[in-house]
Amino acid sequence: MNLHHPNIIIEGDSHYTLGTLRGNKVFYDFDKMLLYLNAKGKLLFGKDFKIFEEDHPLVYKLCNYFIKDVGNCRKFDIDIHKGLLLSGPVGCGKTSLMKLLRYLVPHQRPYEVIPARNITFGFNNVGFKIIEAYGDKKFYCFDDLGIEPTGKYFGKDCNVLGEILLSRHDLFLNHNIMTHATTNLNAQELEERYGSRVRSRMRELFNLIAFDENTGDKRK
Repeated sequence: MNLHHPNIIIEGDSHYTLGTLRGNKVFYDFDKMLLYLNAKGKLLFGKDFKIFEEDHPLVYKLCNYFIKDVGNCRKFDIDIHKGLLLSGPVGCGKTSLMKLLRYLVPHQRPYEVIPARNITFGFNNVGFKIIEAYGDKKFYCFDDLGIEPTGKYFGKDCNVLGEILLSRHDLFLNHNIMTHATTNLNAQELEERYGSRVRSRMRELFNLIAFDENTGDKRK
């Protein structure tokens, strides 16, 4: 990012202009954002990466969320103060998008993408310290929420991510700490996995943005 020109992102020798700077406000252009995201995606994930045209409407919503376009977000019923829960079938590109879109706004506080299953494996090794660790004030995106195994430590079962989400909900209410997540599960499946209490907190934590359930596996 160019501090004097926040509408321009520099990647190596390439400059990407995402919109027009008027005063201290950037008026973003979606086509230019797509150009940058495709280029950055190739740098991150390899030369075959591309944002499919069928996904442009969904990516448009996500871009408006990240650039905090309040007017457009209101049209899509998106609250810019809440996190994102990006849902969709296996292989539709959820994780790649959440890893990619944070680069669109380098001036905003970044979040770390953590596989949910890795958190549970950590719990199985060191116990409740893991749950405490994610009760900090960092921003996270929990990837593949809901398909992680049940945690087990010294013979006791624990719904690790459920406990962490309750902690993150408190952090959100008290300190505006943001949490994002991706999931393959629908609302009913999430409630079955975590219970009604956690599901209720998730509604307050997240905006739900979903791929079409018939979206194909892009990894094939």
